[in-house]
Amino acid sequence: MNIMWLLRIARWARNPPGPAQRRMLLVVIGLAVVIGGIEFLFGWPEALGLEPQRRFWRP
Repeated sequence: MNIMWLLRIARWARNPPGPAQRRMLLVVIGLAVVIGGIEFLFGWPEALGLEPQRRFWRP
């Protein structure tokens, strides 16, 4: 953790965010957790992968 993050944390401790900003932060964190959970359960679609996949197998 560098000094900029520590200064940001100190500023948040002195002037905490309002209720609307806290709610928005929780919504964003919740969405990230939901998307991560869906990816963990079902995997990443092959169509969105970076490596090209062969469609047909030729003997």
